[in-house]
Amino acid sequence: MKTLICGLKTSLSVKLWLLILCFVPFMGIAQIDERVYMTDSRLDSTKKGELSIEIDNISFFQNNEFSSDLVKGYTLPGMWVQPKAVFYPLGNIKLEAGLHMLRYWGANKYPNFAYTDIAKWKGSQYQSGVHWLPYFRAHFSLSPKLDIILGNIYGAANHRLADPLYNSELNLSADPEAGMQLLYKSKTVDVDAWINWESFIFEGDTHQEAFTVGLSSQLRLNETSKKVHFYLPVQVLAQHRGGEIDTIFTNSIQTNINAAVGAGITVSVGDHSLRQLNFELTGVGLYQQSGKWLPYTSGYGIYPKLTASFKYVRLKAAYWTCHNFVSLLGSPFFGSLSTAYPGRQYQNPGFIYAGFEYSKTFAKGFSLGVDLDVYRHNAVTSLDPEKGLLNEKAAVSFGAGVYLRINPTFLLKKF
Repeated sequence: MKTLICGLKTSLSVKLWLLILCFVPFMGIAQIDERVYMTDSRLDSTKKGELSIEIDNISFFQNNEFSSDLVKGYTLPGMWVQPKAVFYPLGNIKLEAGLHMLRYWGANKYPNFAYTDIAKWKGSQYQSGVHWLPYFRAHFSLSPKLDIILGNIYGAANHRLADPLYNSELNLSADPEAGMQLLYKSKTVDVDAWINWESFIFEGDTHQEAFTVGLSSQLRLNETSKKVHFYLPVQVLAQHRGGEIDTIFTNSIQTNINAAVGAGITVSVGDHSLRQLNFELTGVGLYQQSGKWLPYTSGYGIYPKLTASFKYVRLKAAYWTCHNFVSLLGSPFFGSLSTAYPGRQYQNPGFIYAGFEYSKTFAKGFSLGVDLDVYRHNAVTSLDPEKGLLNEKAAVSFGAGVYLRINPTFLLKKF
């Protein structure tokens, strides 16, 4: 559940000055997920026969000053880049092949696998210079409504998962998801179903097979063009570890499930400085179907969130409370287990959240995002395996980041 972290520790005063310098030019002027993180999953039939070179890159500086004992603070300075060839043999088929390379400034060795805690199982195998993986995607449009993707799928922010289910930092640090994906889109529903194969095993391997199955869907109760739009999101993540040729026999088979069901309303204000208001109420759940990886069989959480979108700015506010909940791919803030102090469990933790986003697309393939998040953690009682019951005071944490997406395409030839 931990994201692999390359930390760069500096004094708090230096980080605060960096934060001020980042934000001063933008104050006074919509969404980072859509403008910076997401990849366009639409096929363009007019590109039939085109062979292009595409360079996809996000450069980032993410600083987290965390006061809660749920997780320690850290900094992520670096970039990832994907150079690849893109070919449309037909109007409904797109092929991409290249490399994915991740670099943290100041690091020179990387575990072969950096996706959440899979790195622990491959810790003896390292790469030098950058963390790199081959990249290949085959995208077939089977009908105007249904697409199938094999290889590297449209993952991360493209799944549009609720905050408690997915940590947006994985857009920066995680390996590209790979496996199979089905995308279905109609007038009333969007469905994204996928399997991400994180760890493959051969006979005699001493680590587990691991994969995640996901479903992200949204039912529209009326047309999105309406001034007031209603929708119902339903999402499921199931992570399985094991394998029939697994050499680990103690608690070998593990299957854990996160689910989210919600209701949302979007109010379009019009061509004013305030463009849109959105409110979502999301209920999430945990179910440990097999294994003893988690101390809980089940748990739940409640997450109401309000956002106000302007031309380049989005303001966010939310509240979170949970009981015996653990997020498989989300921030530890959305859980009842500490990653800073292994084994420590929290009784009904929660927080109040406020956030600020600035994002702008300067031209096709060039976008900037700036983000500031503040959390006030509730006072809570925890149970530590060594220290017993602890009464932890309310605390304030914040995170800030700057992200630059560069994604130019160069046409080589049209056949």
